[in-house]
Amino acid sequence: MIGSGSRALKSGAASAIVNSVHALRWVGLQSSLLILVMIPAAPARAQTPPSSEPVVVAQGEALLTLPADRAYVQIGAEGRGSKPSDAQRIAANAMNGILSALKTLGFGADALQTTSYSLQPEYDFVSGERRLRDYVARNVVEVRVDDLARLPDVLDDAGASGAASVSGLRFDLKDRSAAEREALRLAVQDGMTRAQAMATGAGKALGAIVRVQEQRTSPPSPVFQTALASAGGRAAPSTPIESGEIQVRAEVTLSVALR
Repeated sequence: MIGSGSRALKSGAASAIVNSVHALRWVGLQSSLLILVMIPAAPARAQTPPSSEPVVVAQGEALLTLPADRAYVQIGAEGRGSKPSDAQRIAANAMNGILSALKTLGFGADALQTTSYSLQPEYDFVSGERRLRDYVARNVVEVRVDDLARLPDVLDDAGASGAASVSGLRFDLKDRSAAEREALRLAVQDGMTRAQAMATGAGKALGAIVRVQEQRTSPPSPVFQTALASAGGRAAPSTPIESGEIQVRAEVTLSVALR
C-alpha cells in the first residue's frame, strides 16, 4: 500500500510538472506574440520640404490713348430681279461702279477685300400664302483707308456711285502691335512699382522677377455705324467724320522674390 501510494504520488508530481511546463510555454508564446504586436514599426525618415523663397505678387496696368490713323468701311451693292441672273447682273454692275470710283481715288487691290456675297429670294405673304417677289443679290467690299483725310471722299463717292449701303465704319492704328508692346512695357513698370511698395511695407527688399504673365484685356477699337441710301448724285457737300482716339490697355501679373 505504501509503495503503491508512493508511485501514485510520484506520477501526480510528474504530471503536475509537465502541465506546469506546458503552461509556461503557452504564456511565453503569448508574451512573444504580444511583444511582436506591440512593437511599432520604425518611423520613416521625415521628408523636409524644400524651402521656398518668399515672393510678392503685384498687378500692373497701363493705358495708352493714341489718335486713330486708319479706318475700315464696308460698302455694299445690291441688285433685284425676277430671275437670279438678273439680280446678280445688276449687283455686279453696281459693284463695278463702286470699285471704279475707289480706284479713281487711288485705292489698290491691297486696300480692298470682299467680305460677303449673297443671293436669295424674297417673298410676300398674301392671305397666308407665300409668293415670290424677286431675287436679291448683295455684294459687300471692305475698304482700308490709311489716309483719314480721304475718308469723307470714300463715303461720298460710295453713295454717288450707286452703293446700297455704307456701314461698319471703324477706326484703328496702323501699328497696333507696337502700341501693345509699349503698353506692356509700361504695365510691367507699374507692377514693379507696386511690388516695391509692398516689399518696403513688409520690411523686405526685392529680388529677381520669378514670373510675369500678361492678361489680355485690350478693348476693341470703337465702331461707328452710318448708312447711305442709293442716290443719283453726289452727297452734299462732304460727310463730316471724327476719327477720335484709340485706347490700348495692357495688364500683367508679376511675381517677384523677396529678400
